Amino acid sequence: MLIGPHPVHTLELRVREVEQLFNSLDPSPFLNKDLDRSCEAFIESWALALPHESRLHLTIFIEKIESTTKAGELVTEAIHNYYGYKAEMVRYDLRQLLKQGRTSLSIGLVFVCICLLLAEVAGALFTGPTQSIIRESLTIIGWVAMWRPVQIFLYDWWPLKGRIKVFDNLRFARVSVIQA
Repeated sequence: MLIGPHPVHTLELRVREVEQLFNSLDPSPFLNKDLDRSCEAFIESWALALPHESRLHLTIFIEKIESTTKAGELVTEAIHNYYGYKAEMVRYDLRQLLKQGRTSLSIGLVFVCICLLLAEVAGALFTGPTQSIIRESLTIIGWVAMWRPVQIFLYDWWPLKGRIKVFDNLRFARVSVIQA
């Protein structure tokens, strides 16, 4: 289904009662409860496979329900709270990763500069194959030290950014509760 410029995708869940959606061991109040692990995995695997700009709609069919209006409001708020919390946790992970990347980059740049300077000094002190081995070894070691910061800034951050978008989509997903 397409509404406006963004496609709308609907996921249907079927449960016997509302409590099946949430982790029964979580002592938090209902609106702050964690989702049941299998329910969470099902929703997230569906949402992660969709384009990030999609609008999401969760339709939850519940067999035993007293009031669809009241249950709908509670379930909607609980799901939105849960994915808002998860988005914030991934944002925190992203901030920590980028902080680690900046620290690693600073250390790596200093280390590679020292290695390259030592390689130049070795070039002046030694001759023949020893000079070549020392220079190449120090150059390689220096650049290998840059591997982790480069990995962080080229590859590691963008999957987290994608998860944030998915969790934000789920945070604002339209949730419908229907008696099955």
